[in-house]
Amino acid sequence: MTLLVVTACHSTGAARQGDCRQLQVDSGWYGDNRDRINAMIGRLGTCGKPGTTAPLALFDWDNTMIRNDIGHATFFWVIRNSKVRQPARGDWTTTSPFLTPAAATALGAACGSLAPPGQILPTGSGPGTGCADELVSIYSDGQTRSAQAAFAGFNHRRFKPVDAWLLQLLAGWTDAEVTGFAAAARQENLDAPQGAEQTVGSTRQTAWVRYYQQMRDLVGALQANGFDVRVISASPELVVRVWAADVGVPADRVMGVLTDHDGGVLTPRLAYCGGEPSMPFNEGKRCRINQQVLGITGPAAFAAAPEPRRQVFAAGDSDGDVTFVSDATELRLVLNRNQIELMCRAYSSSDGRWLINPTFINPLPQSPPYPCATQGFDQPDGGQAPLHGADGSVVADQQDRVH
Repeated sequence: MTLLVVTACHSTGAARQGDCRQLQVDSGWYGDNRDRINAMIGRLGTCGKPGTTAPLALFDWDNTMIRNDIGHATFFWVIRNSKVRQPARGDWTTTSPFLTPAAATALGAACGSLAPPGQILPTGSGPGTGCADELVSIYSDGQTRSAQAAFAGFNHRRFKPVDAWLLQLLAGWTDAEVTGFAAAARQENLDAPQGAEQTVGSTRQTAWVRYYQQMRDLVGALQANGFDVRVISASPELVVRVWAADVGVPADRVMGVLTDHDGGVLTPRLAYCGGEPSMPFNEGKRCRINQQVLGITGPAAFAAAPEPRRQVFAAGDSDGDVTFVSDATELRLVLNRNQIELMCRAYSSSDGRWLINPTFINPLPQSPPYPCATQGFDQPDGGQAPLHGADGSVVADQQDRVH
């Protein structure tokens, strides 16, 4: 008979099976999610198995590892502290290839007279309030203050221009300077009370972020058992590195939005993946993982890698995580934020490998039934279509059962 010994780890409080760390007992885990993750760790981990290859485990960051969004937190800090420069030639289209003429015109009208090209815009002071408000509207809502679309002409399954735009707006700063901005924003948002708001321009915005202790514990347990733990995020890589370090994920295991450099400073030019300007969003996350981790380059990076090479575990919370989470071969953890395509895929799980958990802080109420059969698939042009399962059949609408 096997004797099961569970002790407390003095440094983390984590449960251990023998000498192999397991997840803490925590009421935040829904149903048997914790037990199933522990079983996977025991089965695939390298603890006590010399020579075992490190299995790959991948995590989204915003609202998966933490509550709220570190891209938003950094953007609001940047605006309040006047860190955006007037773009080259005063032409706002240089900040994103997908910015619409309407958005460029609105930004020119709100910001154009405030500073010459290349100089700092006073978005954190009274004279720059209108400029700040236009920037916030475009970043937060994807449209100008006059409700005109701010971005167009992109593949909605591979790109989210508003998330890439933060790093593009920081053109002219060095990596070290942007890292400093991220660190300052991080400290402010951790110090602020849960639920706090801040004034950005004339608008009120969220001002707090919290790490999920359960996800911190999960990362630690995976690492202790020899998993190769990495983060894949649609926030700027420099920003994610600052936050991920606190949960023990080193900089070389973080993937986020990247832009080219001109000498020692950032430019708005996006890095390439799969032969096109890219960012880690939905299919773009698969591309980045395949290219950077698995060495698959060119257009093939957008296709699913052979199953033996893929991540065994993945965790996400949004439709922007659908592809890389679906690619996981053992378990797929979803934090329920009522995202239609992701929840349709999770609830209609045909192989039993999906785990659904309420968010660990401020869980959302039950959603109406997810319209999987009519709106379950996000099309490249931004429309919605029926979601099809692995066998080609249309996925039926799904009830929200874990909330």
